[in-house]
Amino acid sequence: MTGPTRTPLTELLGESSIRLGLSATDRFDAVAQCGEALVASGAVDEAYVESMLERERAVTTFIGEGVAIPHGTSSGKDSVKRSAMVVLGFPDGVDWGDGERATVCIGIAAPAGGHVGLVARLAEILLDPDLAERLRTAREPEQITALFAA
Repeated sequence: MTGPTRTPLTELLGESSIRLGLSATDRFDAVAQCGEALVASGAVDEAYVESMLERERAVTTFIGEGVAIPHGTSSGKDSVKRSAMVVLGFPDGVDWGDGERATVCIGIAAPAGGHVGLVARLAEILLDPDLAERLRTAREPEQITALFAA
């Protein structure tokens, strides 16, 4: 017996959801940029951006390997229209505090409880050193799409 079929992560990416070559003044600017990209994709209302910033003020979304996964608090769940993901690349890195630098921010939005599954699936990529390196060094959106297609 097999489990339910998983939606490929690429189906959560909209046409302009991968933005590379960006810069941010600090982690909060990077989180806000992720939120604005989610708003632009039509997945969330503007209120979700503040929910993402609220989470970042409470606990870091930096998970290691140069990657942060900004997402909203449970209070922001009513602002989510559909599950979505954006990938923003900051080649010069963003100071995330405690000596950590993020070069990739993957903003996610999901209905209540859906964040856990998305983060777990992203962790599968990040736990593989080769795949994590490919994510950090991607310079073209197609490289990200290929990485998330599996």
